[in-house]
Amino acid sequence: MQILGSTEAASPTAGGHTGWVNPRALAWFARRTSTVAHWPRAEVARAKAGHRVSVVIPARDEEATVGAIVAAIRADLMTGVTPLVDELLVMDSDSTDHTTQVARAAGATVRATHEVLPDVPTVPGKGEAMWRGVAATTGDVIVFLDADLLSFTSDYVVGLLGPMLLDPSVHLVKAAYERPLVDGCGARVAGGGRVTELVARPLLNLHWPELAGVAQPLAGEYAVHRDLIEALPIPCGYGVEFALLVDAAERLGIDAIAQVDLGERMHKHQDEQQLGRMSAQIWQVALDRLDPDYVIARPSTEAEIAQFIYGPEGLRVERHPVDALVRPPLRQVPEYTLEN
Repeated sequence: MQILGSTEAASPTAGGHTGWVNPRALAWFARRTSTVAHWPRAEVARAKAGHRVSVVIPARDEEATVGAIVAAIRADLMTGVTPLVDELLVMDSDSTDHTTQVARAAGATVRATHEVLPDVPTVPGKGEAMWRGVAATTGDVIVFLDADLLSFTSDYVVGLLGPMLLDPSVHLVKAAYERPLVDGCGARVAGGGRVTELVARPLLNLHWPELAGVAQPLAGEYAVHRDLIEALPIPCGYGVEFALLVDAAERLGIDAIAQVDLGERMHKHQDEQQLGRMSAQIWQVALDRLDPDYVIARPSTEAEIAQFIYGPEGLRVERHPVDALVRPPLRQVPEYTLEN
């Protein structure tokens, strides 16, 4: 197994401190970090026997990229005597472009969020699309992929499935990768994961230090056992990845989680206002877990974030809601349990 961690990372610095907040995080990193090269496709395919794999791609206005992702999965992983993927679903979240047509033409099954669990009114949000995507699929292993990937290859799916299918103690596999940020002149610079570095990683290091070895806690690419995700509450917004990581560790322990280095991840980047709204949702998810009895403050379903914009008429204020809605575990939803 090609290990990315090493005990050298824990050597004391000049100030007498180690580079890790928690030694458990370092030990987990050494045990549970691998690369795509460690998981040969033929070996992963053999280990799939007895499993059904569903790929879910939540999408909203991603016509430029979703077709190539779907086409690669169809061509590379859904053909032959032993296909690695059994089900490929694009879960459309109220797209206003041609996302649904492009995905369907490339070979995906496409469902709109309002078509799944129709007795439950829909709300916007990535977590909402994922929650309904699980309900709309049948695999005992589910792979989630973001729809805006520019660097996608089918090895992403193979790598994420490797630890899940070959090690029965693993229930959640997170992607790790380099995220270069392309500036206005086309130069590649470090710093693509801005919300990760400014919000998610400080939160984990301070409050969940045993998870400090997770390289990309907000990665939208991961594999998860259905039994696990069915049992967890799902925030409807962008806090979903943070919530799943923390809740999985709380429920099953950190060794139920693994990460696989997929190399480089290229995707479109959000502006600062969008990142600010995403950050607020992640903070809310963290607060829900740090203060479950609302000793500090009870979250409001009408919470807002004020953002300041300079325009031709000067400074103005824009207010955006902070999505605090959480879907219950699917096992507790009567409509879902009746169908399953």
